[in-house]
Amino acid sequence: MGAVCAVGDVGMDDARLPGDPPLEVTLRRSARARRMSLRISRFDGRVTLTLPLHAPRSEGLAFLRDKESWIREHLRARPAELRVGIGAEIPVEGVVLRLVPGTGHAAVRRGPGRLEVPAAQAGARVRAYLKTLARERLSAAVTRHADHLGAVPGRLTLRDTRSRWGSCSSRGDLMFSWRLVMAPPAVLDYVAAHEVAHLKEMNHSPAFWALVARLCPDHAEHRIWLRENGAGLYRIRFGD
Repeated sequence: MGAVCAVGDVGMDDARLPGDPPLEVTLRRSARARRMSLRISRFDGRVTLTLPLHAPRSEGLAFLRDKESWIREHLRARPAELRVGIGAEIPVEGVVLRLVPGTGHAAVRRGPGRLEVPAAQAGARVRAYLKTLARERLSAAVTRHADHLGAVPGRLTLRDTRSRWGSCSSRGDLMFSWRLVMAPPAVLDYVAAHEVAHLKEMNHSPAFWALVARLCPDHAEHRIWLRENGAGLYRIRFGD
């Protein structure tokens, strides 16, 4: 264990715990926090220390030093990241496919049990393929569910979010994680239904969940799937 040092001129935004490897910690102040708390993201392993608004920085750094062993233990217990390349296996629409070298073409092609991928920049090419497929599948699902409710969705945006699978803005614009296309199709469809339901109910009231149930009667089991398996989709790295 060593001293905690600030990373650049970042105020209360970041700190580093020296060691092998060094640990980057995000420092966040909250007016609602009554005590200091640590959170390790199950998606990307990001460590966040939340401090009460007026807590001295020195107390936060001392808290980090005291919890360093706990932080490292939990990070070591996380499954290793999967780097996408030739020979790797990744899920696409819920089916595990093996990446094999493509021959005579520059595009990613899907075959039985495999993805044919040009060896050069394989990760980036697979990511682009998944984003295109995700937009196709999500656009179709959003249109279908919106028509069922008589709703008019706004713009559809894809991002690589870490905190949510989808969102609906007050203008009706919908955002989704493109990684949903790696989940089973029914799970992607549920998330689309969830966000489309927000076009009618911008809350999580019983009325909202009734709409979700109309669009996706098995939504509970798909929520469980995301809770149990979603973090694994974020451990797949495409060269980023």
